[in-house]
Amino acid sequence: MAETLYIPENASRKEIYDSIIPQIEALLNGETDQIANLSNFAAALKEAFNFFWVGFYIKRGNQLVLGPFQGPIACSRINFDKGVCGYCYRTKQTVIVPNVDEFPGHIACSSASKSEIVLPIFDKNAEVMMVLDVDSDKLDDFSEVDKNGLEQLVIILEKTFSA
Repeated sequence: MAETLYIPENASRKEIYDSIIPQIEALLNGETDQIANLSNFAAALKEAFNFFWVGFYIKRGNQLVLGPFQGPIACSRINFDKGVCGYCYRTKQTVIVPNVDEFPGHIACSSASKSEIVLPIFDKNAEVMMVLDVDSDKLDDFSEVDKNGLEQLVIILEKTFSA
């Protein structure tokens, strides 16, 4: 696939997800390098939706460590018992936070971040190997549409790790 993303203009979020899911799948197809795939994945989401921040925190020892991302500089390390990313890691479930200031223990890497969605990414043994963190500078910016679309994309990404 050419490294160009087609994003329909004036489309709903669902329509954008429907459009980019096969494009991201094609972009990742055949590439076995994890950093390349994570980087292109984050870039595609940032380009498609103009989210404030899109990136990965990868399990390293007893922490989540910053991986490829798009957006302003971010926290380098997150403990498993801290923030939305740590909560997602511990619960192994997608977490939508409409207002990050109301989330107990939220880590404010940027005061411009207002809402967040974090998804677990599993290895072949069904253990969380990393999380996908998406931040918005708007309150209540994420919905079930984002949850469903991002979960479909994460499944595609997980398949590249076992290839």
